[in-house]
Amino acid sequence: MTTATLPAKVPVSHAALVARMKAIVGADNVLTSSAEMSVYECDGFTIEKHRPDVVVFPTTTEHIVGIVKACEEFGVPFLARGAGTSLAGGCVLVGGGVMIALARMKRILEINVRDRYAVVEPGVVNVWLTNALKPHGYHYAPDPSSQGACTIGGNVATNSGGPHTLKYGVTVNHILGVELVLPDGRVVTCGGPCEDGPGYDLTGAIVGSEGTFGVVSKVWVRLTRNPEAYRTLLGVFASVDDATNTISDIIGAGIVPAALEMLDQTFIGSVEAAYKLGFPLDAGALLIMEVDGLTAGLQGEADRVEAIARKNGAREVRKANTEAERLALWKARKGAFGTVGRLGFPSYCTQDGVVPRTKLPEIMRHIQGVSRKYGITIANVFHAGDGNIHPVLLFDERDPEQVRRVLDASHEILDECIRLGGSVTGEHGIGVEKLDFMPKLFTPADLLFMLRLRNAFNPDNRCSPGKLFPTAGGCAEPGTTPQTRPGRRAAV
Repeated sequence: MTTATLPAKVPVSHAALVARMKAIVGADNVLTSSAEMSVYECDGFTIEKHRPDVVVFPTTTEHIVGIVKACEEFGVPFLARGAGTSLAGGCVLVGGGVMIALARMKRILEINVRDRYAVVEPGVVNVWLTNALKPHGYHYAPDPSSQGACTIGGNVATNSGGPHTLKYGVTVNHILGVELVLPDGRVVTCGGPCEDGPGYDLTGAIVGSEGTFGVVSKVWVRLTRNPEAYRTLLGVFASVDDATNTISDIIGAGIVPAALEMLDQTFIGSVEAAYKLGFPLDAGALLIMEVDGLTAGLQGEADRVEAIARKNGAREVRKANTEAERLALWKARKGAFGTVGRLGFPSYCTQDGVVPRTKLPEIMRHIQGVSRKYGITIANVFHAGDGNIHPVLLFDERDPEQVRRVLDASHEILDECIRLGGSVTGEHGIGVEKLDFMPKLFTPADLLFMLRLRNAFNPDNRCSPGKLFPTAGGCAEPGTTPQTRPGRRAAV
């Protein structure tokens, strides 16, 4: 298969590009200064940075159409960005071009409780939707740890998970449809408020495509009724092994908790310093265990969970006796990454591997070995129920030697995830960080068919170039090079 070659374009000056963007969205919705655009040169993966040529804030679908048509005319690449909370470089604009920042498309357009869906723009912050639904007794189930900042559009791009996806599923399980602006400016709608429409599940293909198909301009999300009751427990363990064995035994007993979240000793210290919840600093691990559902029978299920934890060596099992105590516990868990600064390191790199639940003790021991091998402090907080680990490697990115060791250590951890039968990402995506792992996960034939699917939406590779598909020279399609691949010709 070969990739279509773009017709020759007349090189466009930076001034002409900026002028066109201002004509489309207005001068107040365009950023051009170096200081302003430095904010957009990376996401939560700070090791790799690429500064865009211009940042544009559309406020309507029509604005997005105008932007991408102008990019096609000028031969300039573009990429959509939400809040930039992703942790794999998914919204890094490799090679420059137009950054389409969707943060100002932030309206909740419709809430339909009777048919259990809502329609939102891509810049709606996840928790805004949750708060808007509270009076109705419903919620939007995916709740990433960055829920207070991340946007629905970004969640769609990476198929985000979160603490409660063990029971309720990840983003793709709660997206009914999307409005998508294709790279040539056409607007298409895939799915919608009706369940299980005929034809191929294009919505499912778009969710998790990391912006390589087009720009999502509207989202139909499924609403979930709030549980009648919760039981939230905190298990205190002497070791990570005891906590991870508890997880396997809970699932093995046929119990499907709403969430199982683990913090290791390093994170216990930083979270306790921030939130003052009385966490025991000498514990090897804490395990948040939550079950929800109908009140009848729920306490019995919570008692079974507690018994399993004690059988696996829990020295203490605390109960959240009030809703305020429960919410405080979840605030601490979801704010854990925000406490990393208390550990005394200027930089951190968060990984996103997945292993079968029964392999959690093995991967945690491997992470401890990698920490010793490379002399790097690694803290762990993760969605333990579905085996989605998040080792946080602490370092100083101003020191090239530390950066090298962090990358080498990260690769060893992800290689081990693959060896144990898992994957290198559960919710953060491939981005620019994990390109080299795609051939380790997929055969050449697999990658070829993925390319064919992407090319059906994005044949010129103008939309989010440099993502998902690696080559020896970078991330280009068969028959091209990073210097000549479509979308990299314009002199901007």
